[in-house]
Amino acid sequence: MTIAKVEVERFTLTSSKPFDAVVAAFKSAVGQPDTVEFFKETRATNSFTDLERIVKRSLGRTDLMLFAQFDLGDILRREAESGTSRIMRFVVGNPLIMKEMVKHVPDAGSYAPVTVLVDERADGVHVSYDKMESYLMNYGSPEALAVARALDAKITTLLHECAS
Repeated sequence: MTIAKVEVERFTLTSSKPFDAVVAAFKSAVGQPDTVEFFKETRATNSFTDLERIVKRSLGRTDLMLFAQFDLGDILRREAESGTSRIMRFVVGNPLIMKEMVKHVPDAGSYAPVTVLVDERADGVHVSYDKMESYLMNYGSPEALAVARALDAKITTLLHECAS
């Protein structure tokens, strides 16, 4: 048995824009394929070229796609019986980027696709992301770190766009 400690860097911006505007900006930048159909098509491919074509057509302008979204605020609002808790978790990524990291560090599959959290607080709307580079830092793979840094840049740029 092995237990490793992983230190994670969290990137967070606070926006004065309304929650719905931040969420809309985020969702407009990432591909939103029908995930059931997407996985059905990718499993049916016989070549990497076909798989790559399916992935690329599913990506948004940021070369990312939405795999899942969770309205965490819905559960909070039910308990509090108020409409104030607004928090969304988005699972986003790009299978082709993930492949490049996992090829060098199999454990990268535990961290990709990534989570982007958008939540409303008293001081504004927070957009947060745990940087992939920090997850992979201790694995000693310069190749995986280069891919992780590029992914971090892509996502932090997107979050800057959504928040400003």
